[in-house]
Parts: sequence; structure tokens; C-alpha cells
Amino acid sequence: MAAAACLKPSGSLWVFGSLRYLLADADRFGAAGLRYAQDIIWRKANGTGFAADHFKRVHEIVVQYYRRAARWRGVYNEVQRVPASTRNKTLQVQRTKPRHTGAIGAAGYRDDGTRIAKSVIEMNSVRGGLHATEKPVSLLAILIRTSCPPDGLVGDFFAGSAAAGEAAAATGGATRAARLTRAWPQERASVLPQ
Repeated sequence: MAAAACLKPSGSLWVFGSLRYLLADADRFGAAGLRYAQDIIWRKANGTGFAADHFKRVHEIVVQYYRRAARWRGVYNEVQRVPASTRNKTLQVQRTKPRHTGAIGAAGYRDDGTRIAKSVIEMNSVRGGLHATEKPVSLLAILIRTSCPPDGLVGDFFAGSAAAGEAAAATGGATRAARLTRAWPQERASVLPQ
């Protein structure tokens, strides 16, 4: 959990895994001083694994953590928006006071043609990529835009295929990567800082 020590107070960390892994390591995330922020489901087109006695696994859970000492409002979080599938509308709403949240007064709402992105993101896996667990650059770009300012720094602590470096470059961020095994793949070396 050395990655937790590298976080700025406004920074966060995304972790890919199965529920089995995330539950087994929950105490380690807590001991590293991390707190759960939110999660998404990456739904893949094709499943993985060879078990014939389980549901076919076609998803990964991706969890965002931030420093326990930080307040969520101080953590960089750019809520992602997508084009609306319905037509625009304008409403004037008069709300009553819900007992559990306090008073909410009148509010106007003007539709900008977008909606908050859903927590299930459908995207194909990388087939025949540079690494066995390579993540799609476009998925990583969504996570980076959510949690890193455009001029921010993205740390990739495994960098198996350098896809996070490519995604950071595409979103305007700088990358610092640490590869724990072989040399960088030549195909992706150009997107990483020298």
C-alpha cells in the first residue's frame, strides 16, 4: 500500500479487482489510511475464467479510495457527464421538507442536455494487448478525468502495458510510472516521461 503514501491531500486511488479480492484486502486499505469513496462496474463484452460451475464473469469492480484524513469535499472529483438520451426540459420545483435531510426550498432546473454518467460502464476488454490484465485506455481516461485535474499527476504503480500513461497523456496529465517486472513495451514507451 505504498501508493497511499504518495497521494496528495486532494488525491485518490483507483483499484481494479473482484469482490473477493476487495473484501479480503479491506483491512489493508484501512491500515494504509485509505477510505472508500465510490465504485463503478466495468462490464466487459466477454467473460474471463474457465469455471463451469459459476456465473460467467463479465465485469470488474473499480473502487476509488482517498486519504482517511481528508474530507471528501477537498478531494478532486469532476463528476462525469454524458449526453442525455431524452429531450431537454426546464422545470420549476417546489419541494417540501423531508424529515431526514432538512429544509429544501424552491429550486429551478434547466436541462443542459447531459446526465451524470452511470456507475456501470460497458466497454470491451483489450484483446491481444501488451499485458494480460491491460485495461482499455478509454476507461482509464474516464477515471483520470474524474479524479485528476488536467495538469495533475497520475501514478501508475504497476504499469504493465503503460495504458494509464497513454490515458493520462490523452487527458492532459503527467505520468509517473513504476514497472515492477520487465522493461517497458516499445509500443507504449513513447507516451511515458523519459
